[in-house]
Amino acid sequence: MEMTITTPSLLFPAISLLMLAYTNRFVTLANVIRQLSNLENAPSRDIVIRQIENLRIRMTVIRLMQAFGVLSFVFCTLSMFSLLLSFLSAGMYLFAVSLILLVISLLFSFYEVNISTTAINIELEKFDEELKKRKH
Repeated sequence: MEMTITTPSLLFPAISLLMLAYTNRFVTLANVIRQLSNLENAPSRDIVIRQIENLRIRMTVIRLMQAFGVLSFVFCTLSMFSLLLSFLSAGMYLFAVSLILLVISLLFSFYEVNISTTAINIELEKFDEELKKRKH
């Protein structure tokens, strides 16, 4: 199979956009954590504690998403450099590693989205408590 430098270069915009999205998720979570830390004496203290635990896990997963995304970017760049120097086999292997790292990053992203739905369900429990209070 013939591979040119343009093949790995196609991944550059995709990886850049992914990294931007991952960073936005990180910043958003950091802001949520700051808001929750101001709710020390909240009436739903148990819910706040569970949210913070959920957020810790999500921050770890986002860090892994970003790490694998950056590594994918690095290997993609190394692939292009190898192809530029006419090291075709090395370029192909480096590109394959880049794709594998990108898939791992995307799988962590999928996992983080699933965890975030748990956080939303925890938040909805506040409304459930309020509804129970109104019924009694």
